[in-house]
Amino acid sequence: MAPIDPHSFTDSSHPLTTHVSLSLYLDFNASTIHASALLTLSSPFSGNLSLDSRSISIKSILDPQTLTPLPHSVSSSPDPIKGSEVVVVLTGQSQILILYSTSPSASALQWLSPLQTFSKTHPYVYTQCQAIHARSIFPCQDTPAARIRYDVVMNVPSSLSAVMSARHVRRRLPVLEEAKHLDVLSSVVWCAEDRVVEEFVMEQPIPPYLFAFAVGELGFREVGPRTRVYAESAGGEVLDAAALEFAGTEEMIKQGEKLFGDYEWERFDLLVLPPSFPYGGMENPRMVFLTPTVIKGDASGGQVVAHELAHSWTGNLITNINNEHFWLNEGFTTYAERRIVEVVQGGDIATLNIGIGWRGLNDEMERFKDNLEFTKLKNKQEGVDPDDVYSQVPYEKGFQFVLRIERQVGRTAFDEFLKKYIATFKFKSIDTDTFLDFLKANIPGIENEINLQLWTEGVGIPEDAYEPVSAIYTKIISLAEEFKQGKMPSEDEVAEWKGQEWELYLENLPKSCEPSQVVALDKRYRLAESKDYEVKVSFLKLAISSKCKGYHGEVEKTLKSLGRMLYLRTLFTALAQTGGTEEKQLAKQIFTEARETYHPIAQGVVESILSKYI
Repeated sequence: MAPIDPHSFTDSSHPLTTHVSLSLYLDFNASTIHASALLTLSSPFSGNLSLDSRSISIKSILDPQTLTPLPHSVSSSPDPIKGSEVVVVLTGQSQILILYSTSPSASALQWLSPLQTFSKTHPYVYTQCQAIHARSIFPCQDTPAARIRYDVVMNVPSSLSAVMSARHVRRRLPVLEEAKHLDVLSSVVWCAEDRVVEEFVMEQPIPPYLFAFAVGELGFREVGPRTRVYAESAGGEVLDAAALEFAGTEEMIKQGEKLFGDYEWERFDLLVLPPSFPYGGMENPRMVFLTPTVIKGDASGGQVVAHELAHSWTGNLITNINNEHFWLNEGFTTYAERRIVEVVQGGDIATLNIGIGWRGLNDEMERFKDNLEFTKLKNKQEGVDPDDVYSQVPYEKGFQFVLRIERQVGRTAFDEFLKKYIATFKFKSIDTDTFLDFLKANIPGIENEINLQLWTEGVGIPEDAYEPVSAIYTKIISLAEEFKQGKMPSEDEVAEWKGQEWELYLENLPKSCEPSQVVALDKRYRLAESKDYEVKVSFLKLAISSKCKGYHGEVEKTLKSLGRMLYLRTLFTALAQTGGTEEKQLAKQIFTEARETYHPIAQGVVESILSKYI
């Protein structure tokens, strides 16, 4: 067996899946999906075909032409990272039909009770499949090397509606015939009066981690010719605030097209999820998922949207072949995001973003000082859970590498190269060597001017990386230096500051300060109460490490009100690593009480932090 991906059982000698047809019955009472999956392979195959699954109960696997059972086995002891291997014995088939049910513990799914929603009357469910969680929704070759088209028939309560990373075809009544393969269901259950079917189709080939849906009591606002903003309709104020925050989305799409070529996905809709969503944003094509924490009231949250939009070219259109080459997704996307922001919001804002990223990259070097493998762009992840090593390195070191190439050849030449790169590899999954070969072929001699191997395979930050230079960046760093000497910034000096300026300032303060200084800073500028969570969490991290115990209540309140992993990782690490006995105890207590409100992926991340430091 020759693995194609360290996180998948997929064999490189087997044909890859090209299409999946799913029938899904969502049982909210049992937090379970009863389903069938019709997998189409690129060619007929004879032999043992390996699929990935996690916490899935398979009822039967059939030849869809004859409906005769196909011999199969499921590994008896799941791999702690990859899950269970499903082996199906084929004799010349190019399709297999799998009848199965998901588990309430499916790592991609978070089922929210009505009390966890705005409405307090209707349940909600959403997915998060990156990096390797699609396998908990349907058995598949769960690797970005296998790009799939798909269609879905989804049976949901009629009081709810569904959205997907796919084109919505129609909403209609269930049909008796559709239940025939879902052997756990009778047609009476499928066609009950309180059920409705939503149909979707995805016509462009995507990696499985971009499969996404959400079901709840959803409403929307139109914010552009290609963009709607969705959120729970009971949270009307969230919808209104999101529509204002993201009003500039169409302009961003237009600028993206000028920079990177045609937008290939037709629509660019946005879904603001409940607070438990574990990421800032997820670039699901046609339907970007966003945390409500990006709604800041000053349109600066549009930068997260710019990042997810940039993925429409770099990540979704060209994809890393597996997670060891994740920088190909995130480094290019961070670069593309900042190019869009530079045009739409100005060079100063783009430079601030680079500065915040530079600080974050240096912090990650400290985090991985005992495991330098994960300071490399191209790294080894055999036996490693990608969620455990998720960091800013592929984003910010990847950005620095892309920027280094631009600085070498000039922006005009680099823009031409970037458009050609995207056009050449669109709808393909590639590795680092493929990119480097293309780079050397199209910019002859570049390997003599930039040490490409050092950048992609070396540890740490190369000496020819770029710390940003601008008047505002230099001023903020200077003010942070003055704070170390006991001088607080004056109100005049911060009068024009928004969230990013404060974030950069706070991130450049010492890891810990005199408690009286921290309290005085907050008393003047109310940072612990900031509506911008980047600012709030940066300040609370400083307060914890500076032993300001008066902020423990605010830390607890924050950790119990949201599930974005960036903030959970920051605050739980601060409590568990730099805190004393009281802080460690507080971390355990908060997690015990808040655990069930977090997405399964976030639960795992916090558990690993606490087990490491406590």
